[in-house]
Amino acid sequence: MSSVHQIAFGGRVRYGHNASRGLPDIIDEIGSTRGQVVMVCDPQVRAIGLIDGMVDDLMDAGAAVSVFDDITGDPKSTQVDAAAEMIRSTAAGAVVAVGGGSSMDVGKMSAAIAGVEALAMAFSLGQETLPSGRPTLVCIPTTAGTGAEVTRIAAYSDPAGAKLWASGEALRADVAILDPLLTVGLPPQLTAATGADVLVHAIEACTNREAQPMVDPWALHAIRLVAHQLPQAVARPDDIEARGMMLIAACLAGLSVDACGTGIAHALGHALGAVGQVHHGRAVALSLRVALPANAAAAPARHAEVARAMGHFGEDDDQLASFLASHFDAFLRRIGIEISLAADGMPSDSVDRVFAEAMQPENAPMREANCRDFAPEELRDLVRDLVDAA
Repeated sequence: MSSVHQIAFGGRVRYGHNASRGLPDIIDEIGSTRGQVVMVCDPQVRAIGLIDGMVDDLMDAGAAVSVFDDITGDPKSTQVDAAAEMIRSTAAGAVVAVGGGSSMDVGKMSAAIAGVEALAMAFSLGQETLPSGRPTLVCIPTTAGTGAEVTRIAAYSDPAGAKLWASGEALRADVAILDPLLTVGLPPQLTAATGADVLVHAIEACTNREAQPMVDPWALHAIRLVAHQLPQAVARPDDIEARGMMLIAACLAGLSVDACGTGIAHALGHALGAVGQVHHGRAVALSLRVALPANAAAAPARHAEVARAMGHFGEDDDQLASFLASHFDAFLRRIGIEISLAADGMPSDSVDRVFAEAMQPENAPMREANCRDFAPEELRDLVRDLVDAA
């Protein structure tokens, strides 16, 4: 852990039932709803009507609203570019991103680059600094997962499918709105996968080399909330209290990774998603599952705190840390995460391909931040354990 600690947090977070309504007043506090607003969402969010009330509110306030919904999971840089062109061509003064991490990342990144002619790929991996002066940006998650509504990071894929990222203050939303009513329709399987993403974010943020005591309260409380609320949200999808607490957990975990980053599970998870199109939350959860024994042995005190946050007490730090991997595995199975990749159609050379992806430069910051160094041959062993798990 570093000896000098600092955190950066700008923007506001609003939480509550129907907090997503009244967008004109929310935007007017920062900029103005006059003129054009671009709503960015995925086709499913649009099809089930989650944005209808928000669009009506904006139009009633006199705004012209355009909707960009050409978004897929692990969105492509070309989709970001297309959204930026809509923002640019309509001279939008506000961008509202509604949906899961993919929608929010596209909304954030497109808003950030709309004022220039450069494409999203020019800003990947820090090649170019993001411009300033973007439109007002509001993020409204419909899943309790990535925490993208409060981070300064956006993830997207290049045309070949490799997962990249961009970072900068321009990617932080002016307002994040947490409305649990928008998450009720998420099926149990996706509730579990997105919730597992929250848990991995929080665990990696408080155990990696960048972890710091100013952030620990966010990360550890996120872990407590997930441990208590995610099984309930999976078992009873209409439990608004559990849904709301999971949104808060996702937000806290997002703030944690924004300050401290992630670790080896995200390097492996991004690689697994690129090769096998495995859902991001499930991919990072399965990856942390195979890395936890070595990580916990390398940083037992930190991982003992994670075990306590998950509700396990009584043993000393070394014992708690040594048992954490089995506790984590049991929790994933309890919420219905499929451990085996046998049904995912992984290619026959998947070990080699996932290993090669994990070693790519875009995953280096995550490998290097991990609390334990993994030599290449050790990393390959982790990949084999990940692919062969049952």
